[in-house]
Amino acid sequence: MAQYAILIYAKAHVDEAEVVPGAREAHDRHFEDMVESGALVAAFALQPATDTATSIRDDVVTDGPFVDAKEVIAGFAIIEAPDLDAALKIARANPATQQGGGVEVRPVEGGFIAHRPAAA
Repeated sequence: MAQYAILIYAKAHVDEAEVVPGAREAHDRHFEDMVESGALVAAFALQPATDTATSIRDDVVTDGPFVDAKEVIAGFAIIEAPDLDAALKIARANPATQQGGGVEVRPVEGGFIAHRPAAA
């Protein structure tokens, strides 16, 4: 089965008044749905880029993401699906698409996940 990366975009700046009620719970349900279906390979939520991103270009290190944008990558997932249409169906169910953000789906060309022994 092919693997696809789903890049999850959210608004770069969200005031407390703009927070969608139940947004976190909707994302948790979508995550559980992907786990239960067997499609999810890996998923990561990122801390807000405006507070925590550090960018490096050549020898210059700056605070913040590369570009000042209306949207930032809030997280990403790697899924397995039989084809792009199936991957798009899974991605379309991501709550970000209904909460002012969006998703981008891209085929994975290759990857590596390091095996780490469990901590004692």
